Amino acid sequence: MSQEEKAVANPTASSEDSTSPIFSPDEESQLLAESQTEKAHANKTFTSGDYSSAIQGYEKALAVCPAYVEYDIAVLRSNIAACHLRLQEWKQAVESATQALEALDRIDPPAETAGKDGDGGGVVGEVDDATEVRIAALTRTGKTVNDVHKLRTKALLRRAKARREAGGWSSLQGSLEDYQALSKPPHQLSSLDQKAVHTALRELPPKLDEVKNAEVAEMMGKLKQLGNGILNPFGLSTDNFQFAKDEQSGGYSMNFNQGGK
Repeated sequence: MSQEEKAVANPTASSEDSTSPIFSPDEESQLLAESQTEKAHANKTFTSGDYSSAIQGYEKALAVCPAYVEYDIAVLRSNIAACHLRLQEWKQAVESATQALEALDRIDPPAETAGKDGDGGGVVGEVDDATEVRIAALTRTGKTVNDVHKLRTKALLRRAKARREAGGWSSLQGSLEDYQALSKPPHQLSSLDQKAVHTALRELPPKLDEVKNAEVAEMMGKLKQLGNGILNPFGLSTDNFQFAKDEQSGGYSMNFNQGGK
């Protein structure tokens, strides 16, 4: 039985849960046409600079797009991420780009969760029925795994930038990991993107250390303030306690100093 016949024979199957239907070829084509129309309007709105309205347009396109047509969903999610980047809404951009990447992973699972050929050109091991439905939908829309790779690169670039702009230890660490992934195959970058990735890989590590040290210092300051609040009624403070590291064991010992110095 072909993938298309499987989809029609099992109208209650789902790429994510049992409530999302698999449509007949005619119904699928009609829904995709409606989604593409909404997407085209949103693209024009984006070009005009009205990014908030463009987000609404892409969300309308998502609302009518079949849930198992993951590539089209990823395109829309990635476009929404681009809108949030223009609006400097870093957290929302990260969320949308991550949703795009998750959709692509459901078509072409990462190497650690599925067997791949030598150049990362697609799943060669067994896949479950839901993944088969997604891959069949990808084929029907005229897309290939290579298209998935290109879109993954675009979404990853957007998430990396959003995480970097968001700042903070956790976000910067995530940004560095994204840029490290982008520097490896199968990602193929333009010369401009290559320059951005190389710059980020050079600048992020020292920035990450700086932010990490600042956040740790801030955390320790808050802990010290909390400790002093507990100790003050007893005539003590955190200054009465010193921690010394044992270089051999790597452990710490605590000494009490009545003078607090």
